[in-house]
Amino acid sequence: MTQNILEQAAAAVENLRGVHKVGRVLGVHGGTVQVGGANDSIKVGDRARVFCDERQISGEIVRLDRDGAHVLLDGPSDGIRLSDRVVFDRSPIFAPDNSWIGRVIDPDGVPIDGRPLLPGVTPRPLRMDPPAPHQRRPMGARIETGLAVFNTLLPIVQGQRIGLFAGSGVGKSTLLADLARGVTADVIVIALVGERGREVRHFVEDVLGQEGMKRAIVVAATSERAPQVRRRCAWAATAIAEHFRDNGRQVLLLVDSVTRFCEAHREVAVAGGEAANLRGYPASTVPAIAALCERAGPGTGDSGDITAVFSVLVAGSDMDEPVADMLRGVLDGHIVLEREIAERGRFPAVNVLKSVSRSLPNAATDQENSLIAQARTHMGTFQKAELMIQAGLYTGGSDAAIDAAIACSSALESFLTMQDTRGTLAHFAKLRQAVSGKSSR
Repeated sequence: MTQNILEQAAAAVENLRGVHKVGRVLGVHGGTVQVGGANDSIKVGDRARVFCDERQISGEIVRLDRDGAHVLLDGPSDGIRLSDRVVFDRSPIFAPDNSWIGRVIDPDGVPIDGRPLLPGVTPRPLRMDPPAPHQRRPMGARIETGLAVFNTLLPIVQGQRIGLFAGSGVGKSTLLADLARGVTADVIVIALVGERGREVRHFVEDVLGQEGMKRAIVVAATSERAPQVRRRCAWAATAIAEHFRDNGRQVLLLVDSVTRFCEAHREVAVAGGEAANLRGYPASTVPAIAALCERAGPGTGDSGDITAVFSVLVAGSDMDEPVADMLRGVLDGHIVLEREIAERGRFPAVNVLKSVSRSLPNAATDQENSLIAQARTHMGTFQKAELMIQAGLYTGGSDAAIDAAIACSSALESFLTMQDTRGTLAHFAKLRQAVSGKSSR
């Protein structure tokens, strides 16, 4: 342990930089500063610090042209004057390490939980190409989740990437924490992109808790942070997941949320001169989403896998809003949480009929697939006839399919709330009871 700490400290010292290139402020446009003095060694994505009065304002270079570098600031531009000094910095070294497990950090690997933290010895870029498609393994074995609905009707397998589509206040964060505590994985990496500061602490201490943090790393960029910082949050969490995957670990990556990642990307892209003409988003949003999601998934050779859950905020349960529509096409399934289900007190508020796991039918046996089909049929039949049943317009015995759906509706509703550690086989036994109309408890 001591030897490893010494290596980490030596790597941190080695990466310190004593000489910096300096430029001068040529203009200020909102939150963007134009800086002269850039040369061919300055790159888009590098950092810069503007010195004004007694303070420094950091930022990121988002555009380069003949007139110099354009820096998107991390804070307000108040007080900046023409000819103020600007120091160009290279991007900080990002080197994940096993010692990061159980910690809360920002997108640059700086701890925000009040305790010191050293970087690892092997730097990783925040943005990497995904593994070559022809070298990747197929999706792996079914994963235990501790949640009956995901162990049976909507299974998750190793290397699968699913979307969690939900409006505000329907239990999305609680479900993500349940998955973080219950999913079988070696390491859990959680990206909280643009989350409120109070909610970050609540999620870490109360929702996830000490037990959940024992194998988790939380990367947080709160809502007041600059868009480039919020965007880096998802990239940093993915880079950490890749680090552990390449070391042979099974990793669960939770990104909350892709919507706020896309909003941050839009702000940065527009500041860099790109037009937002794709339903309010710049054209680069689609490849940005695809590049982020493709980095997760099955590994190659002796590496592990990254099983990923990407949450999407859908206003008014609109599954056709831009980000949701873009994301569905690149994932291996989607889970829909509905407000109406949450309002009647059933959690997790999963609408099974609108949700799809593309791990099926391969993730289940023939008997299990048959049972899943029966359950979905009963739920679909009951949903179509529900208004008529509640209005008292249906007479028992008129339709055998509706009678069967009514008989098992209460048991199925109870089954969908089950959260325990009995495992997949026990949950399928409970599902069989529920489909027959018996209590699932």
